[in-house]
Amino acid sequence: MDMEPNHGMPGAAPNDIEREYLFGPFRFVPARQRLTCGDTPVRVGSRALEILAVLTERAGEVVTKQELIARAWPRSVVEDSNLKVQLSALRRALDQGQRACGEPATDYVATVTGRGYRFVAPVSLALHAPQHQPRPRCTGVPMHNLPATGTRAIGRADAVTSLLGALGQRRIVTVVGPGGIGKTTVALAVAEAALQRQGRRICFVDLAPARDAQCVAQALAAALGLELGPGDPVPALLAGLAGEHLLLVLDSCEHVLEASALLAELIAAHAPGVSVLATSREPLRVGGEGVHRLAPLACPPASAPGAASLSASQALAFGAVRLFVERAAECRGGYRLDDADAPAVAEICRRLEGLALAIELAATRLDALGARELAARLDERYRLLARGRHTLLRRHRTLAAALDWSYDFLPEDERLILRALSVFSGPFTLDAATMLMAGGALTGCQVVDGVANLVEKSLLAADPHGAVVLYRLFGATRAYALDKLEADGEAPEMRRRLARLESALDDVRVGASPPLLARSGGIPGRPARIGLRANDGIAVPRATP
Repeated sequence: MDMEPNHGMPGAAPNDIEREYLFGPFRFVPARQRLTCGDTPVRVGSRALEILAVLTERAGEVVTKQELIARAWPRSVVEDSNLKVQLSALRRALDQGQRACGEPATDYVATVTGRGYRFVAPVSLALHAPQHQPRPRCTGVPMHNLPATGTRAIGRADAVTSLLGALGQRRIVTVVGPGGIGKTTVALAVAEAALQRQGRRICFVDLAPARDAQCVAQALAAALGLELGPGDPVPALLAGLAGEHLLLVLDSCEHVLEASALLAELIAAHAPGVSVLATSREPLRVGGEGVHRLAPLACPPASAPGAASLSASQALAFGAVRLFVERAAECRGGYRLDDADAPAVAEICRRLEGLALAIELAATRLDALGARELAARLDERYRLLARGRHTLLRRHRTLAAALDWSYDFLPEDERLILRALSVFSGPFTLDAATMLMAGGALTGCQVVDGVANLVEKSLLAADPHGAVVLYRLFGATRAYALDKLEADGEAPEMRRRLARLESALDDVRVGASPPLLARSGGIPGRPARIGLRANDGIAVPRATP
């Protein structure tokens, strides 16, 4: 560590000297629990700052978990998971601080497997005489810790307005949808609107690193800057929130759903000034919850044969196209949509089914492929879209990462069902799904329950508006599940079962035909409509015209 000379401190006693650690764009004064990036304060909890103090004091050295716990929880016995939550909060705060200051992303804290953690950036030490004037207070600006994403919620004005209205009527509102549809972006836009229009304090909590109920409580406490003692943390959290008037944003609840739901319900009961906006791939299922299922971004409809080509101005009326163009302009300096590219860009957005993350990733390929070539190669689906933005959360950087996040948290029965259903390239009925899996490891009731759960978890879409409910997989999800089917060696058997099912239906196409089952990721043609007829009280599939 470099030591800067200490000037201008005559008469200051050694114990009165105030230490300031400087690294990258950051300045950290442990005695004041103050961390800034440039002139911008970085909001992070006190325990995370205690950990930062140890790491910067011993920059370059490996600091053990036990040493960090002893510093951050001097009079408590805590689990390693608490330390992981605080380190995640610290890393996230440093990352957000850099983005807010326009600085390139730098990793400051490295994990040394089996030993501890090391602060890996150069650190300088400045010594100052203590300043006894009171710390300045921020007046007129509500406190918040919203991450500086640098992105706008394009094409989501109606969703933001709807959610603001729902929060005016309900204490708990959950934004539900598949991975990559834009739940976090919309939730942040709602929080920013609440901040500007209502003057509410905002607390954003990223639950992605949490792995159990205690981690959920610790993550919330870290975001609020609350000190938690030993024992059950929930009473202290509720006491800390009791007098607050704020909007609490719980992001990525799906893998800690029960803990998130219980905490949200307790907050609603004991903190009357606090509203909860959650994002999840399935509802929290708590009393009084409002569920907002986030729809895909609007896409231009396919042009009828012989119709005039779509113009750029017509295409830009749709949110999916506007998102594509904005992201493309970021990657390919100053890109503007013209009439020549408009039909291809509209086709890209349609093929990606309005999925925001897929559209953003596709836009990053425009510099290498051009719009028409990119549209022609979208048969490769999520494999083509493997290059993500480094500023995004890891699970949002590629389509495969977003789908991994959903798939890895499924129970094995639901993974098996998802893989099997990937052989259908179009809509299918529940009976078709149960017949496909008949004679396998799961009973018919297990298949029915699994399909319902996959719908609930936003991995399977259901259309209940016809005479019979039709199900389908999003294209990217289907391509991902087909890869898993191949990797697990189940594809040949599932193809044989589908062939037998088609034969039983008099060779009528049931959502897929053999050529479309290859791992080409082919886009299906017009799917068959599958209905039901009664046969001695048992529903079986039949083709309808």
